[in-house]
Amino acid sequence: MSIDALRDQIPDYAKDIRLNLGTLASETALSDQQKWGAFLASALAAGNATVIKAVHAEVESKLSPEALTAAKAAAAIMGMNNVYYRATHLMSETAYATMPAKLRMNVIGNPGVDKVDFELWSLAVSAVNGCGMCLDAHEKVVRKAGLSADQVQAALRIAAAVNAAAQTLTAEAALNGKSRLSEPSLPRQTGERRGPALSWPALYYFMQRGRRSDDDESHGQVHWVRRRAQHACANL
Repeated sequence: MSIDALRDQIPDYAKDIRLNLGTLASETALSDQQKWGAFLASALAAGNATVIKAVHAEVESKLSPEALTAAKAAAAIMGMNNVYYRATHLMSETAYATMPAKLRMNVIGNPGVDKVDFELWSLAVSAVNGCGMCLDAHEKVVRKAGLSADQVQAALRIAAAVNAAAQTLTAEAALNGKSRLSEPSLPRQTGERRGPALSWPALYYFMQRGRRSDDDESHGQVHWVRRRAQHACANL
């Protein structure tokens, strides 16, 4: 799978996202390493498997092994830092912001690629994860290192489009896919009357409590639920 294949999976209601991905894949404001590393780090941060696989397939021939590893490291370390620093920034008690983090983050000082590229990828991940404090910190570093506002914006645009693609496909999977906890079908015996549909919590309740009722409807439903549970267990 590639970026083009990923775009084909995005539904028409998200056509803007599809077009933006195509435009950003041809972005020239960034070097190829900066651009494709931002794509990969953003995809990993966004967390959708389809997007991650598609972006990785696209970039693995465009990035060196060291850059691939560094982009993954940026997503990983910022997954930690964005949570911690966002929390200390948002809390009304200011003492936490002055306390040492006491978290290892050595990869930031030695990422294995150009430091400015790693910082740019960290900025993109911080945009996906929504940490304003980290965004400010990494923006200052890359600007001081010589990147322009247009280059910073390009990384943010990549992060935004990749995250939107991930959210769209996650939503589509939820709307159209089958849940792991979907109820198994149960063939009816000849003449059997199927009871009303029950949720799994209701099934669990009946099986655990063994509830009985003199009411024909309720008793018939309990009997059907027990059969369905036995059928489900037999097929585990």
